[in-house]
Amino acid sequence: MTADDTYAVVIPTIGRACLADCLRALAATEGPAPVEVVVVDDRPDPAGALSTAAAGVLHDRVRVLATGGRGPAAARNAGWRATGAPWVVFLDDDVRVYPDWAARLRDDLAAAGARMGGVQGRLRVPLPEDRRPTDWERGTAGLEQAAWATADMAYRTAALKEVGGFDERFVRAFREDADIALRVMAADWSLQVGERLTCHPVRSADPWVSVRAQRGNADDALMSHLHGRDWWHRAEAPRGRLPQHLVVTAAVLAAPALAAVGRRHAAAAAAALWALGTAEFAHARIAPGPRTAREVATMVATSAVIPPLAVRHWLSGLIRHRGATPVRGVT
Repeated sequence: MTADDTYAVVIPTIGRACLADCLRALAATEGPAPVEVVVVDDRPDPAGALSTAAAGVLHDRVRVLATGGRGPAAARNAGWRATGAPWVVFLDDDVRVYPDWAARLRDDLAAAGARMGGVQGRLRVPLPEDRRPTDWERGTAGLEQAAWATADMAYRTAALKEVGGFDERFVRAFREDADIALRVMAADWSLQVGERLTCHPVRSADPWVSVRAQRGNADDALMSHLHGRDWWHRAEAPRGRLPQHLVVTAAVLAAPALAAVGRRHAAAAAAALWALGTAEFAHARIAPGPRTAREVATMVATSAVIPPLAVRHWLSGLIRHRGATPVRGVT
């Protein structure tokens, strides 16, 4: 590895127990070690110091910064700006690099041309072998096809400086990676997928995690303001079900309004459309899953709640970010 290919690792965290596994795996990988590991403590209210003892042989290279709960975009900015390495590899605190990760990273960076702004690692999500995966597990497995995911993404520091780093208006771990990738490419840098592999286990979650995830629709609205309506295609991101959610939500709002003005047949039609749309959504989530009583009940309940919440968050994002300046070249 040449001086131009040396790298630092930046790991934003909110203090989850999985950070220890992430650091332990990083210390055990074979190949060139990072010149520095910056762990960014983004806990809003830290209860004591963050332990990095699991870093083992890398412990002397670990530095901890605190950002006070400003979100992963702000945490990553604090991390990369604190190191002078020519490459910065962003890892999430819930991933585990494989034993040959550092050696493959060396090859990925060595193969990067002068205008290669970033090289993505390949993610592997282990799923149960004895049953069908749940809706949450399938959602996590989608990371295997995600483009430019910062769960393992190496960026050239020069590219980060040119575009100003991550946009800190993305306060959740959602879309901030797609945004910076589009801005880096708009600045005439290239991105590619490398050969290194990283394991991304499925973390445990409660039944309502899919409902809370609908807050990301506000970030989709910000992406549309910044990058235009076709950003989905250019960022290689799945479109999602917002169009269907808009129809279902309109139907559930229209039914009582129509009934109140005496248009019973129209109200019944709107209610039927809502019921049909909700049933289709639930079926689409239940059919590929384990179909246990718990999973079915969760899918039925959340499928009724998600459409109006998704629309609410999307509208909120459209209004909140209506003054966002489009990225250069976007009309």
